[in-house]
Amino acid sequence: MNKNVMKKYFTFLLLAAVMMLFPTVSQASGSENPSKKITSFEIVTLRLSGMRFTTEYEIVMKGKKAEVTEYEIIYAKEEKRAPESKKVCNADKVLKLLNDCELLTWDGFVGNHPKDVSDGIMFSLKATVNGGRKIYAHGSENFPEHFREFRDGLEAILSEK
Repeated sequence: MNKNVMKKYFTFLLLAAVMMLFPTVSQASGSENPSKKITSFEIVTLRLSGMRFTTEYEIVMKGKKAEVTEYEIIYAKEEKRAPESKKVCNADKVLKLLNDCELLTWDGFVGNHPKDVSDGIMFSLKATVNGGRKIYAHGSENFPEHFREFRDGLEAILSEK
């Protein structure tokens, strides 16, 4: 075999090996298969902390309803959660929000604090969905895609009349 044919053959094998290691770019970039959706949840907790506040949102599924609660975290001798607002809504509304914000793709997200930012908001998310699947994400002034939409969606649910 001549040298050019060998190069082409080697390149082809190398590309095939890379494609086997990384089957789809969409999995690495977070755009999961649309059939993989959140169909149920037990609990979702989102904690936000800044210089002068800590707020926690907790969503608990109760049958066909979802209880969404916003807590202010008060630090005295020990941490205390004080309820700020609570709303019970249809669980389908929360499921839609979780799927629209692609919460499954958040699992494993670590948003390291940007180098040139002095302060900011830290977040942590813990969720149990689809009969036991755990989702963990956290960051500091670095958030997963659709983070703001998720937080705004929770605020919209809590402010409904």
